[in-house]
Amino acid sequence: MQARALTLTAAAALLHALPLALAHGEDHGMDMGEAADVGGMDSKPAAEGPLSYFGYSKHVGLLWTYVALMVITWLLIAPPVVMLSAARSRLTVPAQFLFLALQGLTLLVGIIYDAKTPDLYENNAHSKLRWPLFFITGIWVFLGLVNLYVDRNKTSADSHQPLSAAAMARYQRLQQAPEPSRYSHDSGQGTERNSTSLYGHSRSPSAESANIASPYHDADLEDVVDFEEKRGVLRNSRVDRLMARFVPHMAAGRSLKVMRLVYNLIERTILLLGFILLMMGTITMGGIARGDAVFNILAHYVKGAIFFWYGLLTLGRWMGCFADLGWAWNIKPGQELVGRWKSRVPSAEFTESFVIFLYGATNVFMEHMAAWGAEWTAQDLEHVSISVMFFGGGALGMLIESKNVREFLNASILSNRDFISHSADEKWEQPKTYRVSLNPMPGLVILLLGMMMGSHHQASMLSSMVHKQWGNMFVGFAMARSVTYIMLYLSPPTSFLPARPPSEIISSFCLIAGGITFMVSNKDTVAALESFDLDAMFTFVLTVGLTALIMAWTVINIALKGWAFRREHRSSIPKHSNGALA
Repeated sequence: MQARALTLTAAAALLHALPLALAHGEDHGMDMGEAADVGGMDSKPAAEGPLSYFGYSKHVGLLWTYVALMVITWLLIAPPVVMLSAARSRLTVPAQFLFLALQGLTLLVGIIYDAKTPDLYENNAHSKLRWPLFFITGIWVFLGLVNLYVDRNKTSADSHQPLSAAAMARYQRLQQAPEPSRYSHDSGQGTERNSTSLYGHSRSPSAESANIASPYHDADLEDVVDFEEKRGVLRNSRVDRLMARFVPHMAAGRSLKVMRLVYNLIERTILLLGFILLMMGTITMGGIARGDAVFNILAHYVKGAIFFWYGLLTLGRWMGCFADLGWAWNIKPGQELVGRWKSRVPSAEFTESFVIFLYGATNVFMEHMAAWGAEWTAQDLEHVSISVMFFGGGALGMLIESKNVREFLNASILSNRDFISHSADEKWEQPKTYRVSLNPMPGLVILLLGMMMGSHHQASMLSSMVHKQWGNMFVGFAMARSVTYIMLYLSPPTSFLPARPPSEIISSFCLIAGGITFMVSNKDTVAALESFDLDAMFTFVLTVGLTALIMAWTVINIALKGWAFRREHRSSIPKHSNGALA
């Protein structure tokens, strides 16, 4: 429960960052030439703008090694590690150590590159963020070790009888024997867990072996062996002995709750922090966002990132990640199934509408901040009107989702039911469409936003075409979402399992691709594209290809989480059925 609460908190924090991004970058009459000095990716002479790491000709191999390690660490390794951790897999700690080692190697290569090259982007955020993230990962790995040892103690305490001295002595013989996997003269085929030969009578009788005849003691021994599998490479090491000695005293009571809270917080935010690190890396490598251009870059990166993660959330809903909240196009489970607080979580459409409302309410007062003190222009008023649309559309969306408002709207017809003798007739039952949220307002607001920005005047033809690309993507999202609502209206869900409407895959694709294109459409990047004589099709084909890969990798990772979860629960079934937890 705490982990899911932290997920929602982290998502709300990211979405709340929308108002911090100022007005849309092309909005304040800034000429393209004014941003020419920040075209850091330009390969032309340095006199036309500050030299960037992308255009620096020395130690190129070292730079691309660093970039490759960043991609491997944060895009290929980090997501599976988080999924294994969320599934509480026994593979979590080894995977976390691999993640930490790769992150340390990446940091080392970055330090070497920085030492060999001049500081082409002073005081950049990417270099500052690397160290805190490395330490955060180290804390996460340490807390993962603590969880491993605490779970061992908890497993032993949950059994009816404490772990017997005989079982421990027997386990020690397993560790100390020259052939630890065999007893007597058997072939070793029965040494697996739950095998009869492991508990056979080929050993010489002793007081120790006699005490192990109880099934509870067998379960205790299984717990020990299971713990040894989770310990992996740490078995009998100095770290193992230190953890076994100090963890029971250090991680207890309130301190354990704090540790697990911190662990879950890192688990739920580490990918977001890695995403920010990668985005800061693109800014630093390209040499963009210098001086006043930082407002334009901030606007595009933050807003584009919001739609990017919104697309991943939409894909997660299709996969069933939030089925226990009723967000997976399914019937929302009741309190008796998912608990009190989950049953009270509002619908996904209410959350979307609230974020839209919050953005509109706050951004109305921020549209003119990038040109503070100057006269208001027609474009300023245009963007204030867009904020008002967000404010009103979000408010209407929340009203549509309110059960109280629905009851008030039905008050007149329901008042007649009390005067009819057949008030229990099925005609007075709620329609099946009430089971699922059919709220078009979030999709409508994003549809209008896409249409507006797709036809918005820009400083150059290339900029206009790139803006039209992500505008069309948002229109595509709205159309796909409308198809979802039509299907669910005609055939409302009847199960707790996710319905997985296929149109939501298109919705997710359009949001992710639109968010990436949104980030690319900033002034500095467009200026760099123009300096290399690249057209809008270049960004479009790269974006859609990257989007397809991201979605496929996301599905693989969620499937990996399900596999790890099933593997852990399947391995615990024999212990439960033997009576250890009866």
